[in-house]
Amino acid sequence: MVNIFSDIIPTDRIKYNEPLSNHTSFKIGGPADVLVTVNNPDELEKVINAAKAGNIDFFLLGNGSNVLSSDDGYRGAIIKLGGDFLGFETEGNMIKAGAGITLTKLANAAMNASLSGLEFASGIPGTLGGALFMNAGAYGGEMSQVVTKVVIFDKESNTVRTLKNEEMNFGYRRSVLKEKGFIALSCEMKLTPSDANTVRETMLELAQKRKEKQPLEFPSAGSTFKRPEGYFAGKLIEDAGLGGYTIGGAQVSEKHKGFVINRGSATAKDVTELIGYVKQKVKENAGVELEPEIIFLGNMK
Repeated sequence: MVNIFSDIIPTDRIKYNEPLSNHTSFKIGGPADVLVTVNNPDELEKVINAAKAGNIDFFLLGNGSNVLSSDDGYRGAIIKLGGDFLGFETEGNMIKAGAGITLTKLANAAMNASLSGLEFASGIPGTLGGALFMNAGAYGGEMSQVVTKVVIFDKESNTVRTLKNEEMNFGYRRSVLKEKGFIALSCEMKLTPSDANTVRETMLELAQKRKEKQPLEFPSAGSTFKRPEGYFAGKLIEDAGLGGYTIGGAQVSEKHKGFVINRGSATAKDVTELIGYVKQKVKENAGVELEPEIIFLGNMK
């Protein structure tokens, strides 16, 4: 694997045995065999084709804000988006952005253009690509409400095409990207003309709510479980008496029971064991099956 990407990507954008704890919000994860940063769609396609030709597993990693990486790391290539994927442009009430841009930067760009509709995303610590993949949402807003079209790369057929909103098959924490394994390259969004100060005030209000209700002072992957239909995961976990329950360095947050946090020394094994224990106890207590919202990367023992 040492030389497989060096003819495509400059060596300063190729890292070997790179700790994934440096690339996930959980601050957990062993080394990836190689981490490659691609700066444009052509590089992305070439890197993926090289990995496929070399029979190397690969995973596209955004900001790592919804990922738990294995203690053993990842046997294969981690691909990150840089360069052209980090840009954006606004025109009228439309904003077009690359899939690697952070939601915080995107929301600020919308605010500076006096556009409303992305305030909900301002505190989500992921990238646009990850948000499209999961149809990220918060405080009544979600990506499906603003997306008009997404340019995607189909790694199976090696084709680039554009999907309209209805073709994205958005649902609760899902999209056609997740279903088919498509990779978002860029996205166009339609927003609502507003006043920049009004948008800023809304963003500040939501930021304050997050600070009050979420354990932002500890590493985590955000909300650990999907919301079961008719219930709230945090309330089910609280009712099962699991607030503050700890395994190793992983803990059910006492501030928001729907978050599993890293108290400072948590391993992926600690987190997966705690998730399993929480699922078991909630099932016993309420008869509800909790489903993790986070993505598990690598071999979880």
